[in-house]
Amino acid sequence: MLARIVPAWDWLRGYRRADLAGDLAAGAVVAVMLVPQSMAYAMLAGLPPVAGLYASTAPLAAYALFGSSRHLAVGPVAMVSLVVVAKCSAIVPEVGSRDYVRLVLLLSLMVGVLQVAFGLLRMGFIVNFLSHAVISGFTSAAAVLIALSQLKHVLGIPLPSHHTALELLTATARGIGATHLPTLAVGLGSIAALVLLKRLAPRFPSAIAVVVAGTLGAWLLGLEGRGVSLVGKVPGGLPGLSAPDLSLRGAALLLPAALTIAFVAFIEAISIAQVIAVKERYRVSANRELVALGLANIVAGLLSGMPVTGGVSRTAVNHQAGARTPLASLVAAALVLLTLLVLTPLFRFLPNAVLGATVIVAVAGLVDLRTPRRLFAVKRADGWSLVAAFVGTLALGVGAGVLLGVGLSLLLFIWRTAHPHTAELGYVEGTGVFRNVARFPEAKTFPHALIVRVDASLYFANMSFLEDWLRRHLHERPAVKWVIMDMSGVNDIDAVAVESLERLMDGYRQHNIQFAFAGMKGPVRDLVARAGWQERLGRRIGYVGIEQALHDLGVAESHLAPS
Repeated sequence: MLARIVPAWDWLRGYRRADLAGDLAAGAVVAVMLVPQSMAYAMLAGLPPVAGLYASTAPLAAYALFGSSRHLAVGPVAMVSLVVVAKCSAIVPEVGSRDYVRLVLLLSLMVGVLQVAFGLLRMGFIVNFLSHAVISGFTSAAAVLIALSQLKHVLGIPLPSHHTALELLTATARGIGATHLPTLAVGLGSIAALVLLKRLAPRFPSAIAVVVAGTLGAWLLGLEGRGVSLVGKVPGGLPGLSAPDLSLRGAALLLPAALTIAFVAFIEAISIAQVIAVKERYRVSANRELVALGLANIVAGLLSGMPVTGGVSRTAVNHQAGARTPLASLVAAALVLLTLLVLTPLFRFLPNAVLGATVIVAVAGLVDLRTPRRLFAVKRADGWSLVAAFVGTLALGVGAGVLLGVGLSLLLFIWRTAHPHTAELGYVEGTGVFRNVARFPEAKTFPHALIVRVDASLYFANMSFLEDWLRRHLHERPAVKWVIMDMSGVNDIDAVAVESLERLMDGYRQHNIQFAFAGMKGPVRDLVARAGWQERLGRRIGYVGIEQALHDLGVAESHLAPS
């Protein structure tokens, strides 16, 4: 019973000492990544850097206790931070102000409540309707937008918040003449160091090393006096209870943003969680993930944090560093908490340009160049859907890009099911099988029979396509007296499709063309029997195969030898 309430009970009571070393090492590595990243992503969201640290303690522990993934590393992420600043700054333009922070806290609570509700309503299946092509296009575009949004910190120029690529580029071009050279030197130096260290020593904690070097350099060289923007005083100690803006007006204005983040955060988390779970041969529950992520966001909203989800890069590092159970996440949360208690004074001289460089390098890896090439080589429709999601997100912003991605995925799904693969079959001599005549030109057809195979379930949206297909082919075959439908590829059929087929059969009967059905599966046969097809067609709905139908209907005696 306790395991159903707190899923962590399962792995806690069966914890193996052999897993401890890997969990401790992975937790330490993730904490080293999490400290600079969480501060950078908080800054990206328009919040004080300490908000990122707050969001990397109790929320991370909450997920570890309730999540189903053993490796997902939860905390602030770039994509969610970009949505936060885009949506909240449109309501409270004074980014970073007290009212702005309270609005973000309310947003965290709303995201958490929505995710918990979705999980309890078992809505995790929605992830199946978002195509990989659209996710790839959206993620790559979001990475570009995030990188552009950090140019103000690397260039040292004040830029207002913008949400599309064109706006960001236009504002940067206007202000580039005022670039602060010492800040630019710090930013470019940090980017170069991060890239070089990542290439020469992939396992080395390059982000924390660059943060330490940047902080020491700013202090020793007196960069604050030279106009380089620094993080400044970071409050230490435990996060206290927060005071979100609980007004109904604020909640109503934030609802679209909360839905967007709830969805984006879930997609990002479940995608990487499933990849690692397949490698480690365990299962991830989409509904449990929704509940666990929701609880983590509720905790973040109550403890002065920001919206969180599972990070792709941190989760990959957590797995590679040897994590075996969610204890690694609890270790990471404890080390971030130790940082809050002891180390925050050291961030006083950390340049904002260093944090901006950290974000740019982190998101650069999210730009996927392989997938578009592969998709265009395999299926151009998927390639163009990726391009549409990419361009749409750049042109409209992340929030609209999410909606565009969902819409594209649903449209692709509907289009494909509404245009099912339908083939005319012919008999291939010497094989005893029937094949698509378009692929097997040698397959023999029958003058008085049109054999049709539909490779999809039949429902209201694709019946018009099937009717048009039959009309074209029957027009080309005026001698046909029988339409034999191979139903082996039909797993389901709805009531509207049944009525459409009945209307179709009645119409063609007037032209002396009748229908027979072969290979019909049990559930489909049960459904049409309830619709009265047994009385209407008799044995013509129950042929085991096409060959039996051809012989029984008397249209294959001189063309097809019984096998």
